[in-house]
Amino acid sequence: MDNFLNKIFFRSRNLDYISKNLKDITHQTPVNKIFEAINSHSESSEVRYVGGCIRKIIKKEVVDDIDLATNLKPNEVCEALKKKAINYYETGIEHGTITAIIDDHKFEITSLRKDVVTDGRHAKVDYSSSWKEDAARRDFSINSIYSDNEGNLFDPHNGKKDLENGHIKFIGDAENRIKEDYLRILRYIRFFVNYSNHKHNPEIIKIIKRNIGGVSKISSERLLDEFKKLSKSDGFIKLFSDKESLELIEIIFPQLKYLSSFKKQNSYATNNLSKVDFIFLLSLMIVDESDNTDYFIYKFNISKKDQKRLRLIDLFYKTNMNIKNFTEKNFNKIFYFNGKQAVIDIINFKLFKSNKVEKNLIKLMEFYKDKIKPTMPVGANVLMSKYNIPEGKILGKKLKSIEELWVQNGFQISDKQIQKIIKA
Repeated sequence: MDNFLNKIFFRSRNLDYISKNLKDITHQTPVNKIFEAINSHSESSEVRYVGGCIRKIIKKEVVDDIDLATNLKPNEVCEALKKKAINYYETGIEHGTITAIIDDHKFEITSLRKDVVTDGRHAKVDYSSSWKEDAARRDFSINSIYSDNEGNLFDPHNGKKDLENGHIKFIGDAENRIKEDYLRILRYIRFFVNYSNHKHNPEIIKIIKRNIGGVSKISSERLLDEFKKLSKSDGFIKLFSDKESLELIEIIFPQLKYLSSFKKQNSYATNNLSKVDFIFLLSLMIVDESDNTDYFIYKFNISKKDQKRLRLIDLFYKTNMNIKNFTEKNFNKIFYFNGKQAVIDIINFKLFKSNKVEKNLIKLMEFYKDKIKPTMPVGANVLMSKYNIPEGKILGKKLKSIEELWVQNGFQISDKQIQKIIKA
């Protein structure tokens, strides 16, 4: 009965372009197989689009992921997918989420839920068959919009209207919603700078500041992931003209010491900010002459590969950031021993941080973007056969000396130079 009433009273046909785009997603991606699998599972089973993909369609943004909600429980979702031979995994099953995999696409399917207990980090949930109950537990009205595969909206909290009018509204009592999950403070900032057309509600800012200490309960992974979404969003640059939002971010992330530097950028930085990746963006906010980079890496869990990138930029900043050191000779060493990414990061860092745009640095970076790492022409087998050097420590030292000279000479070395090293 609940499902029937939902369809009569809460669904509405949206503007043609919204309906058309939702239909296009249905028919142009493999998600239609999931609709078929779940909607045919039983007489009452149903799956709908939810959250970000609908929000982005309404705002005419690029849809880069598709989230789905269903009135089936997780084990029933698995049964429905299995019947249609759709692969899936259960890594989010404790939160009611199953990830379906079709071709190269991943779709998160979350069962309708209602919160039973919340502690500011996690919620203990019961599964529900009510779309209204699921909508009521969501954070903001703009995230509680659902749609079937034909673009018919179910919007019990008027999220579409709020999104179109630029209002970011908590569902229910704002303080209670924040205390349920303190990550919602960061999510509020992200949605505000991206979608709001208004000033902050002073009462909401008071509530956030009163509860901002609760952010310490959130895992570093969740915090950094949410900040990444903010930093790569279209609204990121608006953050620096929004005093309240910027102040909150600086309280949550004191390690981002140079966040405010984005207020005033040179022309190169302005034109290339949206093109750089998140790790490089972080380097612009944390690298300085102190141990701030090491502290950031300690505080936040990032991959070994990304740690290495940050530390290489940090090391160069502390030792070689003078423009006189930006030579092909110096960068050949970095290119060969640390890779192309390290060279691009370091030159880019200097370009972003300089008051004046150094065009020779742009040319230098372009040179290395197209450069292929060379192979040293002399190997251990040559030294052993041609110069009768036995395998062991001496062979290793000679090879190392030849390699260093070869790199220093712009990846060139003569037989005479090799012989001099052998005889030394």
